[in-house]
Amino acid sequence: MNFVEELRWRGMIHDIMPGTEEQLIKEQTTAYVGIDPTADSLHVGHLVSVMMMKHFQVAGHRPIFVIGGATGMIGDPSGKSLERNLLDEETIRLNMAGIRQQLTRFIDFNPGAPNAAIMVNNYDWMKEFSFLDFIREVGKHVTVNYMMAKDSVKKRLGADSTQGLSFTEFTYQLVQGYDFLHLRRAYNCLLQMGGSDQWGNITTGGELIRRKDGAEAYGLTWPLMTKGDGTKFGKTESGNIWLDPRRTSPYAFYQFWLNGRDDDAERYIKIFTLLPPAGIDALILEHREAPHLRRLQKTLAREVTCLIHGEEAYESALEASQILFGNATSDALRKLDEATFLAVFEGVPRHDVPRAQLEAGIPLVELLADRTGIASSRGEARRALKGNGISVNKEKVSDAELLVDARFLIGDKYVLLQGGKKNYHLLVVV
Repeated sequence: MNFVEELRWRGMIHDIMPGTEEQLIKEQTTAYVGIDPTADSLHVGHLVSVMMMKHFQVAGHRPIFVIGGATGMIGDPSGKSLERNLLDEETIRLNMAGIRQQLTRFIDFNPGAPNAAIMVNNYDWMKEFSFLDFIREVGKHVTVNYMMAKDSVKKRLGADSTQGLSFTEFTYQLVQGYDFLHLRRAYNCLLQMGGSDQWGNITTGGELIRRKDGAEAYGLTWPLMTKGDGTKFGKTESGNIWLDPRRTSPYAFYQFWLNGRDDDAERYIKIFTLLPPAGIDALILEHREAPHLRRLQKTLAREVTCLIHGEEAYESALEASQILFGNATSDALRKLDEATFLAVFEGVPRHDVPRAQLEAGIPLVELLADRTGIASSRGEARRALKGNGISVNKEKVSDAELLVDARFLIGDKYVLLQGGKKNYHLLVVV
């Protein structure tokens, strides 16, 4: 399949300008996407644009990633109800370096490649632009009527908007439009891609190129990602799912994909993996015949985790995921780094224990009955121990006289108590 056919099959096209597909079939083409530099890491909400560029490069075309250093100082009103915080130049540069490092995992930036990707910062060509130069060179070519007709502007000026729209944000589409014009001139960039909320900004750029240079320009957008239950894709109760393992552990990242709904998994496996269509179609059929096996979610979680974090991190996440539900051992617990350990037992009740007390030794029966409530009384705790229903650090114990002391500490800080199959409690040394 050609690039556009591939995207159609994967459900990744929302709008496309006439002539775009023909241009991409005709010759190697350069395209750009913009990335907002509000953090030094991408999150899964960025992954659609990254996968678009991955497919684009695999198809033989040349990707440009534009870090919005200038536009990040303004704030794009598209899809927003409030004006965002503005960033300083130093923060944007640091964020740009972090983002580039992540992209190199799956995008080829090798300058020796015939279609090597590049990353640029629009602040580099906007910083010397005076206000008078900008309104003369750019502003006079786009009417206020044209700008007011954009959905992103109309929504912020509508009767249900309490915040209005600042002049700073109103000019955003002109700045992004000039980006397209600059890239058209500097890199022969013919195509801009983005989420469907960017269609207005993309068409403004195309219009500016035609009016200023009389040249062709093309645009393509993908559908905005949502979950089947209507909630925002990429968000959890604890916030964004980041690509940086320091912000979101590979285990938590893996679990995000593993725990998805069936209908979401059918869409996501097309969008977020490089698996071929025939393989995906066969997998979807297998999953529908035996959904309880969750083959689709397991494959999706494996593919995306390997793509972002590598196979070793995936194997560690897989092993960690067995701890709650499998026959894990104390050794498996001790191999986990602290971030993964805490992610595995997120939501498990925690109980602070003074270090001096634990080092002296605390009777297990006391911990079960008085400190955690795993047992309703010390008598019940003894019966549970006798019945082989208690584990310490995933190891069965039966000794009612056992003292839990520093020998049991994991990472010199934690002890995991378990009653039955799922009743976990975590002791935390303070």
